[in-house]
Amino acid sequence: MYTAQGRIQHSELVSQYMPLVRRQALALQVRLPASIELDDLIQAGMVGLLEALGRFDAAQGASFATFASQRIRGAMVDELRTRDWLPRSVRRSARAMDEAIRHLEQSLGRAPEEGEIARHLEMPLAEYQQLLNDTNSGHLLPFEELLEEGSEPAQEAQNAPFEELLDGQQRATLIAAIEALPEREKLLMALYYQEELNLKEVGAVLGVTESRVSQLHSQAISRLRARLHEAE
Repeated sequence: MYTAQGRIQHSELVSQYMPLVRRQALALQVRLPASIELDDLIQAGMVGLLEALGRFDAAQGASFATFASQRIRGAMVDELRTRDWLPRSVRRSARAMDEAIRHLEQSLGRAPEEGEIARHLEMPLAEYQQLLNDTNSGHLLPFEELLEEGSEPAQEAQNAPFEELLDGQQRATLIAAIEALPEREKLLMALYYQEELNLKEVGAVLGVTESRVSQLHSQAISRLRARLHEAE
């Protein structure tokens, strides 16, 4: 693994960690639209692996496996961030949805139902559900990235339950917001982020279609953003 001078043998490590790049790419791809190619994720992950080889410092105490895993995933997420597939009109509608949910939660003292959100937005329920589908297409990043507009490129976090990715008061607020979700949406978030089921598998557990899971996921994210912004 190392030369006499302590330098990493790059060729050996590249060969050793290529399967890790592919595993991480496959794990991420199941959550993405079919238009995102596996090879693109693998290529980005390889860039992350090479960056890890160049930047790793054994004196810092972390293992190379941990450091490389973080850099590989971070590079894949950065690649996804360069693909701004959500039109501005959809982003504006998503912000309006967040605001509607925040307003209704304050006035009703509970999580608003879909029909109530649609009425507040002055749109038919079917149009609101289509908006959920549209906005969910942009919910492709790790959970901690979804809650902040315009955040910096991906933090180097290990794969962990999503509530462990935030610290202090923000983490406590997030946990409280998750607990306040309607039961089905709360279960969906646990299945998707903690158990790492894909949308089809979550749908099988909930007894709904994959499209419906996508809608509920988008709505849950909007509820959480509204709660976190309210707490700021």
